Amino acid sequence: MKNTLNAVWESFLGPMMQRPKRLQMAALCHRGEGADREFLLVTSRDTARWIIPKGWPIRGLNSRETALREAWEEAGVKSRKITDRPVGSYTYQKRQTGGMEVPVETQVYSVAVDEVLAEFPEAHERKRKWVDAETAAELVNETELKAIFRNQ
Repeated sequence: MKNTLNAVWESFLGPMMQRPKRLQMAALCHRGEGADREFLLVTSRDTARWIIPKGWPIRGLNSRETALREAWEEAGVKSRKITDRPVGSYTYQKRQTGGMEVPVETQVYSVAVDEVLAEFPEAHERKRKWVDAETAAELVNETELKAIFRNQ
């Protein structure tokens, strides 16, 4: 019996529990310079915790374009100024429908905000706020995202 359970674990359950991380893209939206620099946080739809705009890859868009689209849809951000490469990444556990959690790696692109509009696709589902880097680091849950804010 023990050998059978071991075989099931090694061939099926173990690999299933160690799935590779899924990938998302995020926008680290900011305005101002130096000591006046502020970062935009939004609430998540399901738990209302503070996050940065992020989402799954979008067919037909590259990673940078996906991050910009998420900034628009989730926060009303208009910008064309985004870094070519991610400024960092963080991981978190995404709770799926049904309660299962999957690991997600999120690539973070820096976005210099040109304009923030009052009307945007998810305006009635989220709150947003501008804060300094240290306050942002205190408000988000993910340790690696805290570090990204503290390194700005």
